[in-house]
Amino acid sequence: MSRRNGRIIAFQALYSWDVTKIPLEDLLSFSWLEKDSELHAEVQKELTDTAKDERTFATLIISGTIEHIEQIDEVIKEHLSANWSMERINKVALAILRVSIYELLYQPGAQIGIIIDEAVKISKNYGTDDSYKFINAVLDNIGKKEKGAK
Repeated sequence: MSRRNGRIIAFQALYSWDVTKIPLEDLLSFSWLEKDSELHAEVQKELTDTAKDERTFATLIISGTIEHIEQIDEVIKEHLSANWSMERINKVALAILRVSIYELLYQPGAQIGIIIDEAVKISKNYGTDDSYKFINAVLDNIGKKEKGAK
């Protein structure tokens, strides 16, 4: 499993958390992946094959994102254009943004370009047709701000 797959699991976990408010402990047990759905079947197989450090990576992103969710959501709000609100962002795009912003803000040495590229690729696979454009724009603005702040 690659870091991308760890990010996919993390975004799916955040999506599940946002929709169901599943407790963090249950979320990190990955039992939510055991449901019989096509969306989770591929990830469940990958999770079975996951090396310890890659599973740790997904767990770090999930728990870190939830721990900092209020700050992350504030950053998202700051970077939305005037005609957008948090409520208007679909849940898949929101989950992708949240895990990506967690990495950008809270992971020392995170490569902005790689995180944005991964988020765009994940959104092309799991999001709506144009969600990758929205995600790219928001993360690019945050990345520029963070790069300027360092």
